[in-house]
Amino acid sequence: TQAPAGRLPLLAEPVKDPDEQFLHRIGFPGEYPYTRGIQPTMYRGRLWTFRQYSGFGSASETNRRFRYLLSRGQTGLSVAFDLPTQVGYDSDHPRARGEVGRCGVAISTIEDMRTLFHEIPLGEATVSMTINATAPILVALLVAVAEERGIPRARIGGTVQNDILKEYIARGTYIYPPEPSLRL
Repeated sequence: TQAPAGRLPLLAEPVKDPDEQFLHRIGFPGEYPYTRGIQPTMYRGRLWTFRQYSGFGSASETNRRFRYLLSRGQTGLSVAFDLPTQVGYDSDHPRARGEVGRCGVAISTIEDMRTLFHEIPLGEATVSMTINATAPILVALLVAVAEERGIPRARIGGTVQNDILKEYIARGTYIYPPEPSLRL
């Protein structure tokens, strides 16, 4: 695009190269493939989500913290899970002994998930789960709780990491071998 003399163009592009197809590959903000962000006007049209990474021993303790944070202006939740939940052990499993609730919230059942999100507006506040191998299970529990409340799936927002390589390389807490996990 052309700009008046001495002014920056409205749309910055790389040096013209007909083979590059720059705009086709990265798109515009708010458009697929979202390389330049998910909102067309970025934070000017929608402020970023305010969330604090939180998780205490029990679902009820964490729920109290979540409700407090939301009452103080937080717009999303970031769930810190305990180690047994992260590696797929229920709280009553012998290998979980001594680790339940130590570094985050313990979630073993749908009842735990109901307690965790009791009185939380799941159709409004987004939920970020810092979880990897067990992410599909925990997302399924979250969706089930939201559906029990009549919240349509399209209104449930948030993110998960689901990064098996991080678990394998950086943390040593992997429960699935990396090769088949990468097929996803």
